[in-house]
Amino acid sequence: MRKIYIFDTTLRDGEQSPGVNLNTQEKVEIALQLERLGVDRIEAGFPAASPGDLAAVNAVARAVKNATIVGLARSTESDIEAVREALKGAEDACIHVFLATSPIHRQYKLRMTKEQVLETAERAIRYAKRYFSKVEFSPEDAGRTELDFLCEVTAMAVRAGATVVNIPDTVGYMTPQEFGNIFKTLKEKVPGIEKIQLSAHCHDDLGMAVANSLAAILNGADQIEGTINGIGERAGNTAIEEVAMALETRFDFFQAKTTLNLKEIAKTSRLVSKLTGMVVPPNKAIVGANAFAHESGIHQDGVLKEKLTYEIMSPETIGLKASQLVLGKHSGRHAFREKLFDLGYENLTEEQINAAFAKFKELADRKKTVTDEDIRALVEEKFVEVPEVYALEKLAVTFDSEAGPAATVRLKTPDGVRETKASGNGSVDSIYKAIDELTGEPVELENYTIKAVTEGPDALGEVHVVLRQGDVSVQGRGVSTDILEASARAYIQALNRLADKRKMPARSRRDKITLI
Repeated sequence: MRKIYIFDTTLRDGEQSPGVNLNTQEKVEIALQLERLGVDRIEAGFPAASPGDLAAVNAVARAVKNATIVGLARSTESDIEAVREALKGAEDACIHVFLATSPIHRQYKLRMTKEQVLETAERAIRYAKRYFSKVEFSPEDAGRTELDFLCEVTAMAVRAGATVVNIPDTVGYMTPQEFGNIFKTLKEKVPGIEKIQLSAHCHDDLGMAVANSLAAILNGADQIEGTINGIGERAGNTAIEEVAMALETRFDFFQAKTTLNLKEIAKTSRLVSKLTGMVVPPNKAIVGANAFAHESGIHQDGVLKEKLTYEIMSPETIGLKASQLVLGKHSGRHAFREKLFDLGYENLTEEQINAAFAKFKELADRKKTVTDEDIRALVEEKFVEVPEVYALEKLAVTFDSEAGPAATVRLKTPDGVRETKASGNGSVDSIYKAIDELTGEPVELENYTIKAVTEGPDALGEVHVVLRQGDVSVQGRGVSTDILEASARAYIQALNRLADKRKMPARSRRDKITLI
């Protein structure tokens, strides 16, 4: 297998996204997750930018043991010295030196001739080589650099001792055909090119960063550079997870793969989103909330029959549990029936399912997404009678400012009438702890909501709870003028439903799909 190396610059180029400012602890946390993801190289920052950035790069260098840690430097001795200081303590260090080479940068930013650019870059590479065995050189804005001159720059970098030459499409200007041709030409024309790795660093200004990176791979690139979720300056960088999954899914075409632990992709994406504050768009490829979600009835029917009809990747591959069939106004009867089965309503008649589906369609016209609780309420209100395994006989709640709340509960149970007293963080918690002790049911309270169903000081209050035991989820509803009594009745009703569900035979499915 041809391996494609992954150079992650989330902590450097990604942090340059407007509004993103990671502290040292956050950088280390992301770096350790990138290590678990299995990236080959982590560009930890730009040490010369500030003392804080230097310290953060050093902290990452000391924390990470199984990836090369990279520091960025301009082609100056002072920047190279800053990287040298920052990467002290790294198990495996690399310096990344850059200098612009395009006509527009030479004229307006550097005010240098081609000869001066070559001389400055060569001097910097040779200086860096004194301290680092691994040196990456980037001709900034390579995409808009004359191809003959880019060949000349690359040949110089090879002679000076660079181990990687990176070709950046700094402003996202290239098309896949143009960008791929750069790598093809470098491979053909630069003497000694086989001694180094060629890398691709693409920006997404025209939405072609991933396509350009894949074109580079097809034309000889050994490494791609990018960020998690594609974050970065302006429109962002190549999204690493998209390239990795493209190579994985279309290995038949690319004949190359990364060595990433793909099951860590979803977790890494969530962490980067959380710490940077950059929300992942729902329709984002691979890691967006809708990437493995289906609402169309035609799509849902196809996926339920055979996932490959509408899914080219398995969500489990990136660390997600399962596909999602989102119930809404476009959903069909097949997905609704599957949802009823997953919620445990397996004994409904065909007539009842049809009647529930009609009610569901009416509700879906009024709501964007119909939740599990909506469907439970819809079905149980009309069709489900719950056997009374447990019944509330007595409830007494006391509160002491020093001792805290306590609840005495008496229940009718299959083992007779039982009573106990329990304390908790609040009155409701005390009630639920007492009920748990009497029933012996190990459950998790997933949801607790209160609402008034009438007006005035003697208003009826409704409590709705959702309990989970293993893979089984049940709901309960209690109504009373006393909200504590309503809370107890809702909890007991949910326990009765749980006991009733245990009597049903387990449903066997070859491919489980989560419906939300």
